[in-house]
Amino acid sequence: MSDFSQQAADHRKGLLITAIGGLALTIDIPLIKLSGGEAWSVVATRGGMTFFAALVMWGALRLFSSDRTPVIPGRTGLLVTGLYGIAAISFMMAVFHTTTANLVFILAFNPMFSALMGWLLIGEKPKPQTFAAMAAMVFGVGLIVSDGLQAGNMLGNGLALFTSLMLSLIITISRKARTGMGFAPLFAALVPCLVGLYMIGGPSGIVLPQPGWLALNGLVVIPVAFWCLATGPKYISGPEVAMFYLLETILAPVWMWLIFSEMPTRLGLIGGAIIVVALVAHSVWQLLEHRRAARTLAPRHPM
Repeated sequence: MSDFSQQAADHRKGLLITAIGGLALTIDIPLIKLSGGEAWSVVATRGGMTFFAALVMWGALRLFSSDRTPVIPGRTGLLVTGLYGIAAISFMMAVFHTTTANLVFILAFNPMFSALMGWLLIGEKPKPQTFAAMAAMVFGVGLIVSDGLQAGNMLGNGLALFTSLMLSLIITISRKARTGMGFAPLFAALVPCLVGLYMIGGPSGIVLPQPGWLALNGLVVIPVAFWCLATGPKYISGPEVAMFYLLETILAPVWMWLIFSEMPTRLGLIGGAIIVVALVAHSVWQLLEHRRAARTLAPRHPM
């Protein structure tokens, strides 16, 4: 009975931690927009602040904990960190070249890309339900991309799609490595910081009319969001964690609408709705499958 109570407590803890991370992530793009900065200035400043926060978190962990696990585990960790850095740059450029709704809807394709890459690179063949969800989401992304072509923001949609592919590759590599990568996205922030500084000619070229919003984002929101989302799988299942990533897809366009009156186009909204419905349905199916498997494997008391 005590073991069951502990598992229930851990599950509640995992849900709370992951929910905090998912909610924090939803205000990332609005804070970037509120800073009013030029694209490469934002890339450099946000990356530098996140890297600084990562150093502080790592130092505190070393000081107050006995855990001495390498923060970047070997060559695989370096590869994942580098890929995170590239994804961060493409994500930031997408923020400035397409609508928030298009960006988060296309990023929501990440779990489907991950399933496909897991099949190609690890041999984990997706089930028919996953292929069905993929087909629906491909159709939804097609609507968004075609709408972006007409609206002239094809570059931003392409960058969003590239970011989704990069994140999927990162997830697949991390899954194959089976080791902790929690600090990788935070330390990877050094890559966009250096690239951004190079593009603007050094710190003197930074243009940020409202730096306080970006400081809140880089020093607090992003470290909290990624730490919580990276810690969640310790307590709850993968499908449950994936459900909280959907919060950004659903809420970020709402915040942009309320703050900046940025409304999605009709085709973008239809395509996004198709993606969200397909992803929610697939995530719920995965969650039910996981719980069914857990009940099957659970030990039963003799009659």
